Amino acid sequence: MPNDPKTAVFSVAQINEYIKYLIEDSPVLDSVYIVGEISNLTAYHTSGHMYFSLKDTSGVLRAVMFKSSAMRLKFRPENGMRVIVHGRITVYPPSGQYQISCDSMEPDGFGALAAAFEQLKAKLAAEGLFDDARKKPIPAFPLAVGVITSPTGAAVRDIINILTRRSPTTKMILFPTLVQGEGAPKQLTSGIRYFNKYRSVDVIIIGRGGGSLEELWAFNDETLARTIADSDIPVISAVGHETDFTICDFVSDLRAPTPSAAAELAVPDSTELNQKLRLYRDALNTHIRAKLREDRQSLTTLAGKRVLQSPDSFLQNRHMDIDNLTARLALSAERRIKSAHTSLDPLDAALHHAMQSHISESKSRFLAQTAKLEALNPLSVLTRGYSAVFDDSGQSLRSVGQMQVGDTLHLRFSDGTADAAVQEIHKEKDASHV
Repeated sequence: MPNDPKTAVFSVAQINEYIKYLIEDSPVLDSVYIVGEISNLTAYHTSGHMYFSLKDTSGVLRAVMFKSSAMRLKFRPENGMRVIVHGRITVYPPSGQYQISCDSMEPDGFGALAAAFEQLKAKLAAEGLFDDARKKPIPAFPLAVGVITSPTGAAVRDIINILTRRSPTTKMILFPTLVQGEGAPKQLTSGIRYFNKYRSVDVIIIGRGGGSLEELWAFNDETLARTIADSDIPVISAVGHETDFTICDFVSDLRAPTPSAAAELAVPDSTELNQKLRLYRDALNTHIRAKLREDRQSLTTLAGKRVLQSPDSFLQNRHMDIDNLTARLALSAERRIKSAHTSLDPLDAALHHAMQSHISESKSRFLAQTAKLEALNPLSVLTRGYSAVFDDSGQSLRSVGQMQVGDTLHLRFSDGTADAAVQEIHKEKDASHV
């Protein structure tokens, strides 16, 4: 113990408390901004508190961010990230260490929302949610279009105008939602789930008009992005202007630069379709007429063939062909026999006999087939005492009801034709006559 009574002796706790009083009572240290690089980051999921250090090239400062402040962060702090924090310098008496108790944090040179956007974008891209292979095609002719947007914004009016003009028969179903603010992501997600549950539409448009990153932030929600990725119905994203991009744009099956463009991509132009249909109809009619002319010409050519004009003459010519071939074969055989100057040996004789038998059998089969064909000839019946009756126009008459007294008839017999005039008509079951 010091001998000087004026010299006080303090405990460690007393000194730490005194230093705490000096530091925490300082107006300068009560509200400070500090820039540094995050290191030794520890986040406790149970409590929600974050403990880390801020360092630069020449120093290290311990830091803490309690749950009430950490839950307001728009991005996820990581080791090595350079940030600007705001808070007050405090002392933790049990360890005698001072630290900054942070109430806010921003990435240095990069906004918190932008950082959060890039982090979520990288995360979902790594999971494959942006891959083209998983994107579904937009139906060419949807019967109904679902629209998820604000019921009072300019976007919904643009979509209605475009859909009505391009495809007036397509049904539009609106799922009204908030498009910005705290409750917007949940409502937008509910819209996607609603249409997938009831399957009342063929394609979904989700979007809103332009705005700042903060105003469009609802469309960067992770739950909404995963719900769109899981949708069985194709989704067209139409958020903001052409230069605006959201996570919703990347995960949707198709991105439209504006809500109006989304409506144009969702349905075909009925006027344009009608023009194409008329062109196809005219081309088809032209092709059919040309085909009919071609087939009619082919039919006329075939009808003029001699085999159809005179089948008897055709058969007679075939008879003559067979007789000529038979005679030529017989003459050839005789010449071969004479040139041998000797009688035929047994082998030649057998060959000659087999050839003659084959010719005879072939001729018999031909004559039999000819007889069958002749029996089917409609004119062959005339040889049995019947005749065919025709009117002046050449039409065959099968009933007395087709003629009248005074008509001139043309009769065809097997060996010629004759003309006759109708004097009386007798019906089968009617004894009266005209």
